[in-house]
Amino acid sequence: MNEDFNSEKEDNNKEEEHLTPEQRLNPTMSPMAAGFIGLITVFVLYQIGGSLITLIIFGFDLESANITAMRLMTIGGQVLFILLPALLFAKLIYEDVTTIIRFRLPNFKEVIVFVIGLAILTPLLQSYLYVQNYLIEQLAAQSHFLTQIKDFLDTLDKLVSETYAGLLKSHSIFEALFIVIVVAVVPALCEETFFRGFVQKSFELKIKPIFAAALTAIFFALYHFNPYGLIALFALGLFFGFAAYKSGSIFVPLILHFLNNLIAIVAYFVLGEDEFLQSNVTDQASINSNLYLFIFFLTLFSVYIYLVIKNYSKIKDKKEPI
Repeated sequence: MNEDFNSEKEDNNKEEEHLTPEQRLNPTMSPMAAGFIGLITVFVLYQIGGSLITLIIFGFDLESANITAMRLMTIGGQVLFILLPALLFAKLIYEDVTTIIRFRLPNFKEVIVFVIGLAILTPLLQSYLYVQNYLIEQLAAQSHFLTQIKDFLDTLDKLVSETYAGLLKSHSIFEALFIVIVVAVVPALCEETFFRGFVQKSFELKIKPIFAAALTAIFFALYHFNPYGLIALFALGLFFGFAAYKSGSIFVPLILHFLNNLIAIVAYFVLGEDEFLQSNVTDQASINSNLYLFIFFLTLFSVYIYLVIKNYSKIKDKKEPI
């Protein structure tokens, strides 16, 4: 009896070895379709539905709205309209929710490796933004049409920045801790579960991981409605996607996302609102120095990515994700 059972078990294991990752997860629809349906649903719920609910409750004068209520609305919107759909779609479409969300605890070395990458990427993107915005200024000065486009982007950027800055204003240590939860903890948990968990993993079942990470990063950048930060957000999302795929753990990009937002909070507290919102430089000396910094950190980051790809298997657990 035991021999028959063991033989049957071995046969089942052999059959599973020949299954593709998609077959093992047994989705109820195409994983690509699942990813796009998730993106459309969350966009409608969070960006459109959330905005309408905010306007109904607080009206158009958001500057005079109760900031605590706004923060609670932000938490509620993220949890109900981003995290919950991700988990529901994962449960309804796939047999194994933990695999599609990448619920795996990484070891300490894995986390440190990607934190080092974030430490290199942060100044790289900051120097890039200075150079980018300077070039936009120069191009706009050459054309009335481009100036009009820039004025529109400036208005949109100011609205996004002021809304974000409004969430960061603190008058006590307890309020500061609450801000960390609102701006760093909750977005990291909800957005990474959705983007690098459900969406990217769904795409990975049909296309190459690099394309899945890049496609997810595009939507991640677009969802933030930050016109001047679009490329920087794409690069950040791509790195989060790279970390999620290499580690096989949602906790790695979650930690990176949290740290990235925490850095922004600390920068706001240290620099103040005016310096925090300022990302333009006009003098040639500052542009040259930021250009040199960009080249330096881009080179350093390229070497870092090469070393991670070449040596990551040495620090990762033996068991690979699907």
